[in-house]
Amino acid sequence: MKSGFKKILGVVMIICVFWYMIDYIDVKLEGINSKESNVDVNDKDKLVQGKNIDVSTELVLVNRKYGLNKDYRPEALNIPNIPFADGTDNEEKHVAGVIVKPLETLVNTAKEEGIILLGNSAYRSYKSQKNTYSNRVKSEGRELADAYVAKPGFSEHQTGLCMDITNEDRYFMKGTKEADWLGENAYRFGFIIRYPEGKKSITDIEYEPWHIRYVGGKAAKYIYDNGITLEEYLGK
Repeated sequence: MKSGFKKILGVVMIICVFWYMIDYIDVKLEGINSKESNVDVNDKDKLVQGKNIDVSTELVLVNRKYGLNKDYRPEALNIPNIPFADGTDNEEKHVAGVIVKPLETLVNTAKEEGIILLGNSAYRSYKSQKNTYSNRVKSEGRELADAYVAKPGFSEHQTGLCMDITNEDRYFMKGTKEADWLGENAYRFGFIIRYPEGKKSITDIEYEPWHIRYVGGKAAKYIYDNGITLEEYLGK
């Protein structure tokens, strides 16, 4: 009897342990899924800001806190009719349809004013950004990679609303005529310098005079006139 009772008790204990492990795993998985859903996509509530300006695709905020789903793809991806730097990947020549004309106008106007701008890197898929980030970590270390390269899902390049610009010398820095022109005129076409000088504490990205982001004419002018960032404009 004692032996039989011990066997039954042992079986009961095993069953209890088994169900406890299942419950524990379920809780963990729910926690992980919850975290992933919080950073997958911007929801409308996260973009509401104090100026009562309608939130649109042009004002979607992507940074280290707000990310995009790995399957997100911009509408009407297309290649603008502008010159590109040699070696630019075909995928990275594409931009969201909404910025094709503004970008072409910007580059053509610059040319008319004696400034030659070349497209360098625009849309990058989640997969491409993952490769870019991993390669930078391998070559330069995680600290430097994090300073200049966004993690996959948290790069504006996935929105198709931005483009890295370069010049014929492939040296696009403050003080060059091309970078100075872009900094002073991008807003005229609905673009901003997304990561301005002296704003790393807000954008969490080092100064990038080459990275322009389309936000629409009204927002671009306000941001330029007030010397603020997209985060400040949106109250984030």
